Amino acid sequence: MKKPVLFLALLFVALSAVADALDDALRALPGVIRVETLESADGVAKRLMMFEQPISPPDSCEGMFEQRLVIRHRGFDRPTVIVTEGYNNEYALHPRYTEELSELLEANVIMTEHRFNGASSPVTQQGLTGNAAYESELWRYLTVKNSAYDYHHIRTVFGKLYKGKWFSTGISKGGQTALFYRTFFPDDVVANVSYVAPLNKALEDGRHEVFFDTVGTPEAREKIRYFQLTVLTHKAELLPKLEEYVTSKGYTFRVPLEEVFDLMVLEYPFAFWQWGDDLATVPETRTRLVPKGKKHRGKPDVEMIVPEVDADELFRSLLEKCEPNYFARQTPYVPFNVQAMREIGYYGYDVEHFKGLLSRPTYEGYMRRVMIPEELSYLEFKGDLYEQCCTFLREQDIPAMFIYGEWDPWSATRVVLPSPKKNMHVFIQPEGSHRSRINNMPDEMREEILSILNDWVK
Repeated sequence: MKKPVLFLALLFVALSAVADALDDALRALPGVIRVETLESADGVAKRLMMFEQPISPPDSCEGMFEQRLVIRHRGFDRPTVIVTEGYNNEYALHPRYTEELSELLEANVIMTEHRFNGASSPVTQQGLTGNAAYESELWRYLTVKNSAYDYHHIRTVFGKLYKGKWFSTGISKGGQTALFYRTFFPDDVVANVSYVAPLNKALEDGRHEVFFDTVGTPEAREKIRYFQLTVLTHKAELLPKLEEYVTSKGYTFRVPLEEVFDLMVLEYPFAFWQWGDDLATVPETRTRLVPKGKKHRGKPDVEMIVPEVDADELFRSLLEKCEPNYFARQTPYVPFNVQAMREIGYYGYDVEHFKGLLSRPTYEGYMRRVMIPEELSYLEFKGDLYEQCCTFLREQDIPAMFIYGEWDPWSATRVVLPSPKKNMHVFIQPEGSHRSRINNMPDEMREEILSILNDWVK
């Protein structure tokens, strides 16, 4: 009985020594402020780190802020994937957190929280709250170029330890960020894999509205449209339910609640298609013709069936797809909205089918009116970033991969390669959504992707 006990004791000592060596190596890197051990369900060593970055890179004349990183360490000789998260990375703290590309490559992960998000905000780190937070001059440093410098700095510093091949990846805004980082620093990584990443050319790009005229099946589009019309015609009945709900949550808005209601209805199809929802979750609201069982002149008689509308069901379906917090002052997405307003763009709403039912004749410019704090409403969109990325995609042919879902509205502004490329690839999952990933691609497409990754990592 003593030998197994001795073996386990020796194993524990060995593992502790390995862990200490990792921590010592990470703490020795310039700019590393804190290293903490995180629980890992699969046994891969995992660390939480705070890393010092210039607020105004590449120099530190405007001071520094701390950026939160989560590392999954497999070995200093393994490939490394830097995840360019577009928002906060709090979910990466969970013991079961894994990342698809690093799992496929058996690589290390450096999950990087985006500047101004979560624990990585210079504004909150300086103790600014309320109106003072949005009045701060610090917001001028929330730019794509500055975030690219953040990742470049991480790549430079951590590259001293992790000497294998480096890749970048991200999902949605994180996928955009992976493309932006590659555009500014094309040689930092061997390849980028961007998932469901739009490339918008304007604050209200215009291509999304057209997308909804063809996405899915005619039956699905019609059912969703009838639902929207029905909800709008029952606005007087449903508004008190919305008011009760937002009051219970403590939400407040820059515009009257009637406009918030309209925006939720306009957002409904985007949310439905983005997440690949089941059409059965959309309440039946349209008039139907059904056979009576008799025939008249060789054709069956029919009768018109108008389903009874359950106000609670309508509101429940609206709420589960379009949380009003998205438009509230309390939204956690202010940093994203600032970037959308300034340079990464967004989408607009087509109100043509709902004239006479909305509180406003148009919702053009809704982001400035609704989703940006008053103190930041001076922001203006510039299309330089879109042009810079298009030039990069046109002139370069370096290893890069872009993965989309056919029915995801963000695919309306997907990366379109201007000419056939040897090393750049776009894959579109048939009928896929914003959840499209390598592992849920059709078998033949997945095998092609894995073959490309295998070539890149050799």
